[in-house]
Amino acid sequence: MRDVAVVGFAQRQMPEFDGSPTCVELLVPLFKECYEQTGWTRKDVGFWCSGSSDYLAGRSFSFVQAVDAIGVIPPVNESHVEMDLAWAMYEAWIKIQTGEVDTALVYAFGKSSAGVLRRTLALQLEPYTMTPLWPDTVSLAGLQARTGIDAGLWDERAMAEVANRSLTDAEKNEYAVRKGGSSVDELLGRPMYADPLRKHDCAPVTDGAAALVLAAGDRAREVRDRPAWLTGISHYVDPMGMGVRDLTRSPSARRAGAALDLDGVEVAELHAPFSHQELILRSELGLADDVAINPSGGALASNPMFSAGGIRVGEAAQRIWSGEAGKVLAHATSGPALQQNLVCTLAASTSATEGAGN
Repeated sequence: MRDVAVVGFAQRQMPEFDGSPTCVELLVPLFKECYEQTGWTRKDVGFWCSGSSDYLAGRSFSFVQAVDAIGVIPPVNESHVEMDLAWAMYEAWIKIQTGEVDTALVYAFGKSSAGVLRRTLALQLEPYTMTPLWPDTVSLAGLQARTGIDAGLWDERAMAEVANRSLTDAEKNEYAVRKGGSSVDELLGRPMYADPLRKHDCAPVTDGAAALVLAAGDRAREVRDRPAWLTGISHYVDPMGMGVRDLTRSPSARRAGAALDLDGVEVAELHAPFSHQELILRSELGLADDVAINPSGGALASNPMFSAGGIRVGEAAQRIWSGEAGKVLAHATSGPALQQNLVCTLAASTSATEGAGN
């Protein structure tokens, strides 16, 4: 396996677009920031891959417009996934492993505020028996949370503790659209939103975009004194039908984590759009109590569709660059109720890359 590192990261998150810029207008400043971080130009990028959704954009082949942000003359080596940025990163990692390229820039974008997000996401459900009922994501998450409470696996206080810690940590994150913790008791006194969920238990609707830069071997060392090496990456998916899996568990997250060496992880950025889902992920990944969870505030502070998972990778990588940690974990999820999960480890030193499960 080739040693591949994350060497660049840029993001923009907002509760709504100011002046409704196009995806191109949103992405160009992010690409500029990545170029400034790496010292590269467009010609130094061997492969591009984007993540977005036509359902969210409300038009077909919406990602084609975003390619204008790259500049297509002369032509570029480009691909697209109808997935989160983390899966675009996975495709780029594979591309680099083939030896065809040494560098990649991956990006994702989404304007969640253009419609009713919780209704739009019903389109990702099983199309014959679920989607016709239009169950929204918040209601499904509420069912998941209630199932865990009734099973005695967690309670509302444990959920509030997650939310309070996340909102407190988000105070240090300039990109967070929701921040400011108070107290667990104060949070528990707030009204229900989708019983047993309160609004602070749910990720805020967020518009935004993000980009990651990957480089192999010496190309990474040229950019960073302390690259964030991808030492493991794995992803699995659970059945689409909500009634055929235990909603208090996430087997795909457990399998993805089991494929990697998680010993010594100091920081974990978990993509948990609902407070109780962090509790599920911490259990399935077997994270120790001394692991710092979501020091950025996580998805409860801001959750731009198709970028939030990749942002977890970028936030984790920054801990390596700064010297705050030597080994970190990043997680991304897709689908309803933690249906599909990607887990990767990043470290300050290289080692044989583990896992490539799917």
